[in-house]
Amino acid sequence: MKVIKSTENIKSFGGLNYISNEFNTLQLPSLIREILGSRSTYCDYQYSDVIKSLWLLFFSGGDCAEDIEEHLKAEFLSVEGLLVPSADTVLRVQKELSTEKEIRLSKGNIENEINTHSKLNELNIKLLLKTEQLMSGCSYDLDFDNQFIECEKYDAKKGYKMAHGYFPGVASIGKNIVYLENRNGNSNVKFEQQKTLENVYGLLLGKGISINKSRMDCGSFTKEVIKVVEKNSKQFYIRAQRCGELSRQLKEITSWQTTVIGIKKVQIASMEYKPFGEEKAYRYVVSREANKTGQTDIETGDSFIYRAIITNDNEWPDKEIIEFYNQRGAAERNFDELNNDFGWSNLPFSFLEENTVFMLIMAMCRNFYLYLINKFAQKLPFLKNTFRLKKFIFRFVILPYKWVKIGGKKAMKLFTDKPYEELLI
Repeated sequence: MKVIKSTENIKSFGGLNYISNEFNTLQLPSLIREILGSRSTYCDYQYSDVIKSLWLLFFSGGDCAEDIEEHLKAEFLSVEGLLVPSADTVLRVQKELSTEKEIRLSKGNIENEINTHSKLNELNIKLLLKTEQLMSGCSYDLDFDNQFIECEKYDAKKGYKMAHGYFPGVASIGKNIVYLENRNGNSNVKFEQQKTLENVYGLLLGKGISINKSRMDCGSFTKEVIKVVEKNSKQFYIRAQRCGELSRQLKEITSWQTTVIGIKKVQIASMEYKPFGEEKAYRYVVSREANKTGQTDIETGDSFIYRAIITNDNEWPDKEIIEFYNQRGAAERNFDELNNDFGWSNLPFSFLEENTVFMLIMAMCRNFYLYLINKFAQKLPFLKNTFRLKKFIFRFVILPYKWVKIGGKKAMKLFTDKPYEELLI
């Protein structure tokens, strides 16, 4: 087999030019400058240059800032109009953007380290409005959850999974991340969660976005949280925790209906219950299924597994409420993509507040990716808006090309038969 060499200046990641062009067409540099301000005139790179380069790094299959210099420098320099900072600059600017963490003491005198970056969270919402993934004046359904991120960082503390890491609270609307507050791993998920949710609702409402339905797991089952959620959304659905009194009332239910939820046959019913010793009663939608061992539960006196959802929705049937709540599984898949596609499982810094910056920038990167894949898939038949990032890189970003002069004008010469001409650049 013969090998023929060529010195022709052909690059491999032509798709980056389309992504970079979309970044500029949306006027994201000016939006970033509006929210984060400008760096010194003595600086060669602005915040938008660093954020754009970090995003393109992941759109090229990289996973750390050092990849820019070690593997991608020549490719990046070939992208029209892209200013390419060094790896040190990318890391230094993220540290520059970090804000001080708060230390709040719990009743047990446990230190809870919390970092809330209001500017980056605001930038994220404005990006979603700019791309029309969210619309001011519209109402949406909100999910909130905490994700334990295992990491051996200098300040990471041991959490409930008996591993060191961070425990951020994340709000999402559909597939889009709309808010992030970072916490150290030892923080209890319920500790002052109502303050976090007040920040979430306040930020969204301030941008003209209202919440129709809020959906949360049992980590949000507190009196304080329910008051905040009920005040800021029309309806809420929260997984309830059992207690002795609730178990007693469950035994009194006689009107069980058998149905199929997903692939499981379960029994469902509704009841009214006053949680936390309060006077106000809420609807509890309860499901039960036989446990696999047949062992009798000491509180209920039977061999069923009970699950309850507390809600202020008195209109939907029991089954619809359970099915709607179970759709939280789709929201939880957001974490899988953030961890494995957008760098959350490989945090670059030693301290919580600096990693908060990275996590928020990469959450914005994923939101931007969802916008791109939806837009490009409408014009290019070889793309689908369900593609994960890796497949998008293989199908779209990897595109051999070179810059040529045609009629005195610069043009991209593409070495492909795919219809990239459907995208203007």
